Amino acid sequence: MTHKDLEVYKLSLDLVEDIYSLTKDFPSSENYGLTSQLRRAAVSIPSNIAEGASRGSTKDFIRFLNIASGSLSEVDTQLIIAERIGYVTFPELLKNNINSIKKMLYRLKHALNKKIKA
Repeated sequence: MTHKDLEVYKLSLDLVEDIYSLTKDFPSSENYGLTSQLRRAAVSIPSNIAEGASRGSTKDFIRFLNIASGSLSEVDTQLIIAERIGYVTFPELLKNNINSIKKMLYRLKHALNKKIKA
């Protein structure tokens, strides 16, 4: 089994696609601002899951999952900002996907921590 088999990885790739679609209509003045930040943070989520899984160490994997969680929080916050300044309506489906990924990352980290302690 590789990171590509993890449901959290697959959902985070879907999130990246959603973020790219959502930000394509942001004002061009945001190309180097909020658009870029949102896209980079979103791409960071599956990238860190993949990198952590390939490190060969459970502790490293957990560390990279923590980074992925941080990037997910960035995306969540930046979408709230985009909504507050009127660039987008933060779709309920997207909120649900973010919450699902957040829970999956937490459960995976918890399971890996149990493995270390066993």
